[in-house]
Amino acid sequence: MELFKMTAVELSTMLKEKKISSVELTNSVFDNIENIEDKVSSYISLNKENALEQAKTVDKSIANSEDLPPLAGIPIGIKDNICTKGINTTCASKILESFNPPYNATVIEKIHNNKLVITGKLNMDEFAMGSSCENSYFKKTKNPHSLDRVPGGSSGGSAASVSACECIVSLGSDTGGSIRQPASFCGVAGLKPTYGAVSRYGLIAFASSLDQIGPLARNVSDIALLSNVIYGKDNNDSTSVDYIFDDFTKSLVNDVKGLKIGLPKEYFGVGIDDSVKNAVLQTAKSFEKMGATVKEMSLTLSKYALPTYYIISSAEASSNLARYDGVKYGYRTEDFNNLSSLYLKTRSEGFGDEVKRRIMLGTYVLSSGYYDAYYKKAQAVQKMIKRDFANAFQEFDIILTPVSPDTAFKIGEKTDDPLKMYLEDICTVSINIAGLPAFVIPCGKDKNNLPIGMQLISKRFSDDLLIRAGYSYEQENCIWDEMSPSLLGVK
Repeated sequence: MELFKMTAVELSTMLKEKKISSVELTNSVFDNIENIEDKVSSYISLNKENALEQAKTVDKSIANSEDLPPLAGIPIGIKDNICTKGINTTCASKILESFNPPYNATVIEKIHNNKLVITGKLNMDEFAMGSSCENSYFKKTKNPHSLDRVPGGSSGGSAASVSACECIVSLGSDTGGSIRQPASFCGVAGLKPTYGAVSRYGLIAFASSLDQIGPLARNVSDIALLSNVIYGKDNNDSTSVDYIFDDFTKSLVNDVKGLKIGLPKEYFGVGIDDSVKNAVLQTAKSFEKMGATVKEMSLTLSKYALPTYYIISSAEASSNLARYDGVKYGYRTEDFNNLSSLYLKTRSEGFGDEVKRRIMLGTYVLSSGYYDAYYKKAQAVQKMIKRDFANAFQEFDIILTPVSPDTAFKIGEKTDDPLKMYLEDICTVSINIAGLPAFVIPCGKDKNNLPIGMQLISKRFSDDLLIRAGYSYEQENCIWDEMSPSLLGVK
């Protein structure tokens, strides 16, 4: 088997036993990128020269029998809204096309400290606003399982690159489902951590109270290893939580006996494709066979989650994106007469349609006369949604739901109907509103041979429980072999 097809766990063992070198592995990944990137379009920028230098450094340490972290020498792709010193960070936007950050995000410092090899920056919806990876200024990423379909968004490049073996693991960000929905569409695993568990310092903000960095990989063990790297308190992030998580690899145990799993009926109603519904319900039966108790329950406020999310996220986006004005950094229009025209033309030319749409919506709900009617009311509903989940977790350990109403849709199918596109987030946004952790792994395929993911949700700081449940399901069900995108010759 080619090295680029293997998991981080397998490769880490081979590196430590000196059966392969990090340079060999890195070259294998870049050879695969060269072969298929023109089809998939996962990357905005590649980092091959620096990556090989990083790999050489790891190989020297291995040759000297130094004690190295578990993921040392493993190639990783980074979503292009996470600041990387020396590598452009564009947020897939014209307005940041040439932005080279003067510092690293905290997660990138941790990546360097653990000696992973950064392959490049991955494509995304502009400023993480979208559910299909079609809103990038640079390119449209394709789903490796069917090149005429979307990979999901906004972390479409992060999911597609892992699925197509263009990196071994990757980092994405999740504001309303942006790790989980692409993971489901591309047949990979993706974890949205508890809010505050992973530092947001250096993550270019979309909606600060909802954004969270998280890992994507081709199995649960790799998710656990990468989580060990990125989790932890950071004094540079005021929302970072001082909570000590145990070694996530200790959760790689095949045991769900006694777990109480809830199936919220609101997530299986009208609008959910039958193939998605049946796959997730079949997963529930699998958990029952493994010793868990599964019971239907209700999250009555879930119907308010989508409008609440779009009000809060757009309001925060309008504030966060006000800094891009053509004065301090980023794109500046060449044709302006005064400061007002500089602002107007820079933002008009620099932002894409979806970003403008959300800025306008956010400005509207924060404006005088509408703040109380929309934003303040959305914050009140947010508290109610948090209580709804808290009440549910008094009875249940985990909540099991679909990730998306459907599987990967065709490129261009929903771009002309923003409301239809927003409904793609209906199963995921409530988790961000409540600040909860959620884990997605594949649980089947539809009639078009497209992946279907399931979503496991637990209470705050129970991220390890999700990994245990996901690992148990993975061990009992052979899910990964059928998730290789044979269309690209990766299987």
